[in-house]
Amino acid sequence: MTTPRKMRARLGVLTSAVLVLSATGCGTQRAGDAADAYQSSHPTPTGMATPSTPVDFTCPGESPEPTESTAAATGSTESPADHYAENHGFRVPIPLHGQNRCDGLTVVGRVKDALEPLRRRGDFAPDSVRDALTGLGYSAEKVQAYQNGSAGVGFLIDIGVSPWCVEGTMTSGSTKADAFGGYPDGSNCEPPSGGH
Repeated sequence: MTTPRKMRARLGVLTSAVLVLSATGCGTQRAGDAADAYQSSHPTPTGMATPSTPVDFTCPGESPEPTESTAAATGSTESPADHYAENHGFRVPIPLHGQNRCDGLTVVGRVKDALEPLRRRGDFAPDSVRDALTGLGYSAEKVQAYQNGSAGVGFLIDIGVSPWCVEGTMTSGSTKADAFGGYPDGSNCEPPSGGH
């Protein structure tokens, strides 16, 4: 007959055995081992497409030397041990490539042309900027304009189709704008505030 004391002892021995067996298996296989073994036994067939870097080309009206976009230029130069860039990658806008990049450059040109008369007049009121941008056909709900410093206006347009977003500033010295494809976290054109 099995007594409760004998039953607890058997369960304790069984639990210890399970822990020992599971612990002996830990650390014997690296994460890449299975993938390496699979790749060597299953080579990639010839002719199969593999992911590649997006191709950019010279857009109409652009000089043959491509310029680096603001979104691509915001990469951090921190040392690899510092994880700031890694931890804040969700705040780096998605750059545009190919035809989307050309479409973005076209939109940026239209925005600058619409804001240039305001800049020359010294009209840095957010309402004037919003009116000029909605005059281009963008929905008033998708256009933000806000005071940016003492003599400047910032703006953000959520276009909804490629190039998706246009963001910039207008000051007495210049009007700057950049088109991008949103943010990696899938939020709209607003820079995400979360992260880790």
